[in-house]
Amino acid sequence: VATEFPKPQLGEPRNLQALRVRLAQESPLMLSLTLANLLEHDVVQLEIIPEKKGLFLKHVEYQMTSQRFKISVYRRYSDFDVFHELLLQRFAYRMVPALPPKRMLKGEREFIEGRRRALNRFINLVARHPLFSEDEMVKTFLTFSGSDIQNKLREVFKRMGDEFLTYRFAKQAKEYLPGDIQAQFSACRELIRNISSSFQKLRDLAERMAIRSHENAADLLAFGRELSILGSDTAPVPALVSEKSTWGNLRQSLKGLSVEFTLLSDKATQQGRREEDDVVEKLNLFLDLLQSYKDLCDRHEKGVLHEHQRALHKYSVMKRQAMTAAVQPKEQASVEQLESRIIQQENAIQTMELRNYFSLFCLHQETQLLFIYLPMTSHILSAFITSQIQGHREMGEVWNDLRPKLNCLFGSNNGLPSPHPTPEQGSLKNPPAFFSN
Repeated sequence: VATEFPKPQLGEPRNLQALRVRLAQESPLMLSLTLANLLEHDVVQLEIIPEKKGLFLKHVEYQMTSQRFKISVYRRYSDFDVFHELLLQRFAYRMVPALPPKRMLKGEREFIEGRRRALNRFINLVARHPLFSEDEMVKTFLTFSGSDIQNKLREVFKRMGDEFLTYRFAKQAKEYLPGDIQAQFSACRELIRNISSSFQKLRDLAERMAIRSHENAADLLAFGRELSILGSDTAPVPALVSEKSTWGNLRQSLKGLSVEFTLLSDKATQQGRREEDDVVEKLNLFLDLLQSYKDLCDRHEKGVLHEHQRALHKYSVMKRQAMTAAVQPKEQASVEQLESRIIQQENAIQTMELRNYFSLFCLHQETQLLFIYLPMTSHILSAFITSQIQGHREMGEVWNDLRPKLNCLFGSNNGLPSPHPTPEQGSLKNPPAFFSN
């Protein structure tokens, strides 16, 4: 049921103030969204199809599943490439995330998985964008199951054109912009530049932690393997060794420890994957968004503003030519042709001015959207802390399971005195301390 507001009477300050508040609340410039709204809007899963298709050229195919539309479709990288190109043409004034490179920069397996992750981030940012998500072209890419998705996308774009032609308030954008929009834009851009720098450092540090977890896994596995090799040695103990030597029994016990070290290696590998999936990927997602904002700012300055300045320069040249023609006698047809070109250029400048204001309008909204995403910081920190707690707990449980086996190793103390166990160590006798602090 539509709510009818009482018509304010002119001259009544209270009613005029209420009207101004209401108009501000209803302004199409402002976004009334939360991070939860964005994240819940859609979740898209992108998985690699194991088998490669194609008779001559092998290529990777992806299964893309949209939670919102409850459908799975199949896409190739070239499909994403065409979609991205059309998305930039349709939404030149919006944050369009970049695509990962097409060519291999690393090993094949590592490159393919890295590209899958990047494409997955790209399509989720697009599917959650409040404007993109309702666009026919985006819905087509997420749901069309026909064999020629690329031509289908081109057909949709040809029918719709760019956003300036279809957005309801495009030509009235100037009316909604604050007077100090340029100053606000500059301040926000500097702030976002600093945020981006810090997030890049956080991502690099998180990547190093994940790499260390995988390196720790490899070292633990190698450590257990060496213990197994040591314990598998069947050479008899030489006769010259003292009869009190416990090496024979100790050697057999060492072999059994390799099982726990293999399990420790598995836990360290799982920790590395958690750090990659829950921390590094979330940081990469936000960095992709920050980069798309930077690209948008560059398009605004180098595209719309630059084209506007060129058009104004061209117009001034034509006006000078017209003034010269008015003073110097010329053919009537030539003068009329020049006047027609001036009118066309005036129309072009007017359109460019409207596009410039619309570009600022969109930039204002996209800046809001970026700040709506900023609370992701708490999600990332929560995932980081949770992954560390879980990883250390699981590793600690396996280390504790080693205690009974260590008792048989150090039970005899090998002739060396042992300190009394601490309460945390339970019944495990400490190994001999060879160095004192």
